[in-house]
Order: sequence, then C-alpha cells, then structure tokens
Amino acid sequence: MEVSERSGSSGSAVVHAPEFVGREREMAELARALAAPPTAVWIEGEAGIGKSRLLREYLAWTAGRADGAGRVLVARCPPLHHPQTLGPLVDALRQATETVAGLPLSPLAGALRPLFPEWGGDLPAAPGPAEDATAVRHRVFRALAELLARLDVAVLAVEDVHWADEATLEFLLFLAAGPQSIGLVVTCRPEDVVGGSLLRRLATRLAADSASAAGRLRLALGPLDVAATARLMSSMLAGEHVSDRFAGFVHQRTEGVPLAVEGAVRLMADRAHLSFGADGWGGCRPDEIGVPATVRDMVLERLGRLGPEGRAVLQAAAVLGRPADEATLRAVTGLAAGRAQAGLIEALGGALLDDDGWGQVAFRHVLARQAVYEATPASRRRTLHRRAGRTLEALTPPPVGELADHFRVAGEKSEWSRYAEWAADLALDSGDETTAGARLHDLVVNADLRPASILRLIRKFPFASFAGPARFRELVPPLRAALASGACTPGQEADIRAQLGNVLLFMGEDDAGRAELKRAIPHLGHDPAEAARAMMRLGWPRSSSWPVSSHLRWLERAAELEVPSMTAADRVGFAADQATARLMLGETDGWALVARIPDDADAPAEWQQITRANVNIGDMAMLWGRYAVAAQRLGTALVQADRRRYRRYESVAMVTRTHLDWLTGAWEGLAERAAALAESEDILPLARLELLFVVGQLHAVAGAYGPAAQQLRSVLDGEVGSGALADSMEPAAALARLALSAGRVEEALEITGEPADLIARKGTWVWASDLGPARVAALAAAGRLEEAARLTAAFARGLRGRDAPGPRAGLATCRAILAEARGEHASAAGLFARAAVAWQALPRPYEALLAQERQAGCQIAAGKRETGLSLLVEVRERLIALGALGDADRVVACLREHGVAAKRPQRGGRRAHGSRLSPRELEVTQLVATGRSNRQIADELFLSPKTVAQHLSSAMRKLGVSSRTALAVLATGAGTADAQFAQGDVPDRPSGGVTTKTR
Repeated sequence: MEVSERSGSSGSAVVHAPEFVGREREMAELARALAAPPTAVWIEGEAGIGKSRLLREYLAWTAGRADGAGRVLVARCPPLHHPQTLGPLVDALRQATETVAGLPLSPLAGALRPLFPEWGGDLPAAPGPAEDATAVRHRVFRALAELLARLDVAVLAVEDVHWADEATLEFLLFLAAGPQSIGLVVTCRPEDVVGGSLLRRLATRLAADSASAAGRLRLALGPLDVAATARLMSSMLAGEHVSDRFAGFVHQRTEGVPLAVEGAVRLMADRAHLSFGADGWGGCRPDEIGVPATVRDMVLERLGRLGPEGRAVLQAAAVLGRPADEATLRAVTGLAAGRAQAGLIEALGGALLDDDGWGQVAFRHVLARQAVYEATPASRRRTLHRRAGRTLEALTPPPVGELADHFRVAGEKSEWSRYAEWAADLALDSGDETTAGARLHDLVVNADLRPASILRLIRKFPFASFAGPARFRELVPPLRAALASGACTPGQEADIRAQLGNVLLFMGEDDAGRAELKRAIPHLGHDPAEAARAMMRLGWPRSSSWPVSSHLRWLERAAELEVPSMTAADRVGFAADQATARLMLGETDGWALVARIPDDADAPAEWQQITRANVNIGDMAMLWGRYAVAAQRLGTALVQADRRRYRRYESVAMVTRTHLDWLTGAWEGLAERAAALAESEDILPLARLELLFVVGQLHAVAGAYGPAAQQLRSVLDGEVGSGALADSMEPAAALARLALSAGRVEEALEITGEPADLIARKGTWVWASDLGPARVAALAAAGRLEEAARLTAAFARGLRGRDAPGPRAGLATCRAILAEARGEHASAAGLFARAAVAWQALPRPYEALLAQERQAGCQIAAGKRETGLSLLVEVRERLIALGALGDADRVVACLREHGVAAKRPQRGGRRAHGSRLSPRELEVTQLVATGRSNRQIADELFLSPKTVAQHLSSAMRKLGVSSRTALAVLATGAGTADAQFAQGDVPDRPSGGVTTKTR
C-alpha cells in the first residue's frame, strides 16, 4: 500500500487511486435491480462522470458474494471509425470462452460462423439462405441469445453504447423486447448520440424510471457535490482531511466531475502545489493555482512530464484503441524490449493507463485516450497505425474492421481495400447492411480504385439501406472516372454505366440516370438479368416525364427478354414489378398480371417477393380507388412481413395503410399514429413525407390552415425535389385547395399548373383523382373556363375503358365544378350529387361531404332553398362526426348567412378518452373475448400483431383494466358496448359483430 509522506507544513504527497465515493444510492439501486433478472438498466451521464466505475464496482461486489448471483458479461464499444458488425459482443464472448465445444447448441447456432470463424469445427453447419438481410440478422440474433444462455450469462453489460454499431443496437433492442431471461445494462453519453441513431429507440425502451416500469431502471449520474468531492480527494491522499476551502476550489474548477477531480489532484501533486496544514490538505496558494478546466488539458500536461519511452507507450496505446498486452504495445512503439518495458512502467505510474490484472493494458478513460491521440503528430500517427496493422494481422481470427481502419490512416491502400472489403462481406453475411454500405462507400469514394474493383464493390452495395442524397452523389465521380479511364472492356463499361444509372435514379436525377441505362443496355448481353432490370427501371413511370407509350415499350422489351438464370423468386419479383409499373401507367392489363402472382410459396426468397408484391399492389389499388382491395393487400402484407420479419416492407405497408386511413375517414387517433410513425428510424425519407402529408391534411380539416399549408408545402417540395412526381399530385391538390379557400387564385394556378401539364404529357390520368378537381377549380376561379373544359375532356378520354373508381370520382367532380362555374346551378347540383355518390362508394367520406356541400350551394342558387339548407344541416353534422371541424365552421357560417341558427362545433373533435373505444379497438376486444391470440386476431383483421397489441393496450387503458383476462371478462360480462354507452356515446357501428376486410 502506498503511504502518504509529509515533512513539516509543506511536503510531497503520494497520490492513491481514488475510492468509490458519492454513488452509494446508485450502487444500491443497481444491485437491487439486478438481483432478479431479467431486468434492464440504463446508466447515462457526461464523459468522466463515473458510469464505468459504477459498473466495475458492482462487478467487484458480485464477484465477492458467496451466493453466486449469476454471470455478468461485459462488452465494451470502442470509438472506431467504422465499428465492426456486432464487434463488442463478439469480443466479449471470445473473452468469456475459448471454445463452444460441448455446449448444447441448436442448428440455429450455425448462423454464428461468419462472426466466429475460429469455432467452425464446433459450430453446427451454416443454415440455408435467408430471404433478406433482416431475416439473416434475426437468425444471428437468436443464435447469439442462445449462446448467451448456454454460457449461463445472467446479465449482459454494454459500455459506451453510443459508439456501438447498428447491428449491436438492434441486438440490444431484440433482447429488450424478447422473452429472453438475460438482464441488460447499458452505459451511455447522451450528448454523443447522433441523430437518427437506433440508440434513441433503445433509450425509449430502457430508460424508464424504476417507479413506473417493472424491471426497468434509469440512472442519470450527475456531478459530485462539494462534500463528495472532498471525500474523493481525501481518498487519494491516504484518507487525510481536505480543507473545505480547498475542496470548494477544486469543485469549482472541475464542476464535480470525478475524472476531472482525480486529474486535478494528480496534476497538483505533480506540480508540488499541495500542502498539509492544520486544516488538512490544501493548496499552497489556492487562489494562484491554475488547474486546467478540461480533462484534455490535464492529460496533456501530465503527458509532457513523462520521458520519451512513456510518451511512446501512451501514443501506441492511443492508436491501438483496444486493450493490448506488453508485446503488442512494444511492437507498435518500435522500442527495444527494455525501453518499452520502462515506458510501460512509467505510463502505468502516471495513472493514465490501467492493467486489468490479466496482462491487458488500456487507457483508464476514453477522454484521456482521445487527448493523447489528438496530440500525437499526424506523421507519427501514420507510422503507429502501420505498425498496429502489421501487428494485429497475426491475430486469429484477424480483426478485419480494425485492420481496415489502421491501414486506411496509414495510407496503405492495398491492405485497407482488402480488409475493408472483407469486413463488408462479414457484415453482409451477418445481415448488417448499414456497416457494409459504409465500408463499401468509403472504398469506392476514397480509395482511388481500378475500374474492375469499383465494379466488384458497387455490385455488393446494399442500396436499399442507404439514406440521404449526399452519399449517392459522392459515388458519381468515381463511377464517371472509371468510365473515362479507358481501362474497361465494353462489358465492364456497360456494367459500370448501368450502376451509374441506378445511382442517378436513386438521387432523383432521372433524365441523366435513364440516359446512362439506355447507353448500357445494348452492351449487357453477357448479363441478361441486369439488362432486364435496366429495362424495367426505364419502364417505371413514377419519376419520369416520358409519355406512357415510352414506358410501355421498355416494359414490353423487359418482358420479352429471356433470362435462363432467373430463379422462381426473381420471376415473382419481375411479375410484381411489371404489374406495379403498368398499373401506375393506368394500364388495365396490370390487374391481369396481379392475378398471376402466387399467394403462397415454399422458398423464403419467394415469400419476400410475394410480400413486396402485396405492398405495391395495395399502393396501386389505392391509386385506382379500389380501397377494399388496397386494405386487403396491405393487411396481408403486414401479416406476412411480421411473421418473416421483413421490417422494411412492414414499415412501407404501415405508411401506406395510414394514407388509406386518411382517405377512408378512419381518422380517430390518426394524427398521433402518423406522427409517431414518422419519427421511426425504419421509415424511409419518401415514406416519411407521405406520413407528413397525412398530418398536414388533418391540420387542414381541423381548421389549422397555417400549419397545414406549411406542412403541405414542405411535403410537396420534398417530393418534387426527390423526383417523386406521381406522389406529388395529392399534396399539390391539397395545397391548391387551401389557397383557393383563402382567395389566392393565382397561387392555386401556379401550384397545379406543372403537375397538370405533366399528367397531360404523360397520359397518366389515373394520377388525377385529386389534382384534376383542384386544377379545374383554380381555372374556373380565374375565369378560364375553356381551359377547364379542355382539361375535363382530356381527363374523360384518359379514363376511357378503365375501371378506376377513384379517378372517375375526381372526373365527376370536375364536371360539376365546370357546370357550377358556367352558372348551370340545377345541372351542377345533380352532378355534385353524382360525385358525392362516387366518392362515398370508395369509400371516401370527406370528399363525398365536400361534394354534398357544393350540391347544397347549387340547390340554393337554383331556387331550392329549403332543400339546400336541409342538406347543409346534414353535412354539418356529418363533418363534425368525421372530425372535419374547420369545414363544419364554414358550413355553419353559410347556414347563419341564410338565417338558419347553427352552432359551431366544439373544438377537440371526436372524443378519444374515457371508456369510449374506437371501432377497431372494439373489434379487437371482442375477438380477445373469444380466446383468440394476437396473431389470430391479426390474421382475421388483416393487421400486424404489433398493431393488435397497440389496440389492446389502448382498450385496457380506456376501460381501466390491467390484464388481457380482465378485458375478456369485461367484454363477455357487462360488455364493451355497455361500457361505451355508459359515457353517453353512440358507437360508430353496431357492436354486435366483427367486421373483416374484403379478401
């Protein structure tokens, strides 16, 4: 043990390692929470606040207990440039066991082979191919959970989770949500969580106060107070008293952050600025002592006091960024054995490095490591990274992710490329497309590769996992440079050009992208599958200004192309793409192609394509106004996606279903659901715009016209900017309607002008359900009736022979608006009545009510005052019931203008509180009473089990019960309908049966 030495009133001090002080309450709560796993503990706080120390003290306490509280496995997330897929967990498991031989593992454990190649002889055979990256990842997660259980791990602790790779975060979410019996502890610095990180979702799942959630504990560590600071300082000075004045001075300078307090004491001891007097330890002259305010400055001052060998060891440890033994550190420093050992002793004595007792040395805190790394000259860093790479190459298996990063900084392009591609391949094998994409993107953009290498890498790109136009934009220069190099064969040039075309299309630069695809296709004879895909993309009409005939020619060429290598799954996907493209073009034969897509399959890859087909067909059915078909297809897709964990398809289906709910008037709770979905990290940017469109429309119908216009303008700009021209029609129409209601006719004309011209040029009149009426109304308001008539006639010709109920309802509305503008009020009233019937048949009740409102106005203008006013009264009531309070206000104003007493609706709309259940909640509750499981209910109602669980949770909250059994008893006893009537509410539909979607 170190001894404090004092000589007289001033003397030198031997500084001890600090004791664990000021965290007694947190330690007790942590121990209590983990006494009976499974539980989840979230520990957060700023850098240096003591999160890792708290966890270490708990581990030391459990190690000394006699009752054997269960094994705790600690995984640490290093601050790597590109974290390795599941790297923290893999490293922790390797430390926990050298072999899995003898463990009773199921065949599922074969999915771990890419992560643990050294265990290949002991793991089961690799499982067969999975349907997509999500399924691969889920299989790996289940295998990891099984391995943790077989190793008797009771608690998994993950330190510095803010640096974890996405796959590790997803695994933690998997553990937190699943039935596993493993406790979970994570430490995190909230300020280092990047926007869009899955960690935010994990925080929501875990960071609940222990008082409000069983099995959940949130510990937010704050700074030490002055008294705790004094205790910490005293522990470092052999337990001797520290004067109040001195403790207050240090607390002020360090703000009570334990790491900074420790650094300040050590630095003052180094400077001989400590003295011992009658009041205990203090500063020689506290007011004149300058203690750096940041940990970085303290570390650098202490680094400067070391000799060259000590500094070399610290620099090597900083570059390695991982625990290392003496031999590894010596190899990276380049020092002789004796000098390296002396440097290590000096570095350990300076208390910046720590020995774990097993011969592994690492920085005691990441801030110290970062300060030393940043202070190391760049040329020296490159040398150290090169040595680190050469040294770590000898490990089995090699840490390919770290090797890629070391050689990248060292400027060793060949080794960087080899290990980065290897790391990307391992990530793809583990279902981690995000990490793989980052690695491949970095190589293609920054490694100055040959064309053949660029082509090989670009073919591996998981483009569906990319986000943001900037990342796509960065790929364009290296692809163009490869084409301009003159080093490509004609086949390679065509391959690269096809990939360039795809990238440009992803960016929304459609004309440029299509031009590249057209140039590539004649030279893709060596790869007919890629040629067919290129033709299909040229046939896709959503973001192109080409006419329908041009798209159809490419679709027909793709269909005629023989692709012998195409698998059964490829053929299903090809048929789905053909059907979707033709339906988007307004071609009725697309429905015949839909009928050829199978409902069932044997192979997982086929199931993936069938699920994707159902999502796309649901979207197209919505475009055509076949809402029953849309509901059935989307419901089927949600069930399929949930069963097979196709999370991407599930999220798209949920967004499209939310849009359908807006159209069909299922508005209760819709704004909250849409906003919550929009916050999800699973939602792609264009899908998020679709959700924000729904939110904007709900603002508009509630009468919040300013926020609605702002939201809809943002959506319209985003969709036009991304090239999603088909998707921009509805927001353009909605924005124009708001402008017209405010009397801004020119604005409405400007908004609808280009979209209407685009539809006319392309001939895609099935896109005009909303845009057509909005454009005709704007032209009519401007007195341009001949243009309005020509547009309406073209709309009618474009729908000839097409059974498209939605666009036909829009056409009926155009005809009514035109008649009203001509002053033909009696005729217009009849036409609006027909339009209302057409809208209601979809059903689209809001549009039907707006048509009836205009019908009533025309009746009044035609001299049928009583008939018109009576209809307006009915429209007002139904608008209020629907939740369109802003429109109801307008109708009330009209009624009052004609002398009819009418009340404005109470704000807040339809009540969604107390014991009143929504129709969907009522259906779900009644099915619970029959004994059905969530999955069975989901199958019957074409929902996902997750959505069923949300409805159940809401129903239980409203009815004041806390269990599924109590809910079932209430439903079969007093009855949910009675519970609703007790509140004086009238159900939206009869409560005696269950409504199912059309199959």
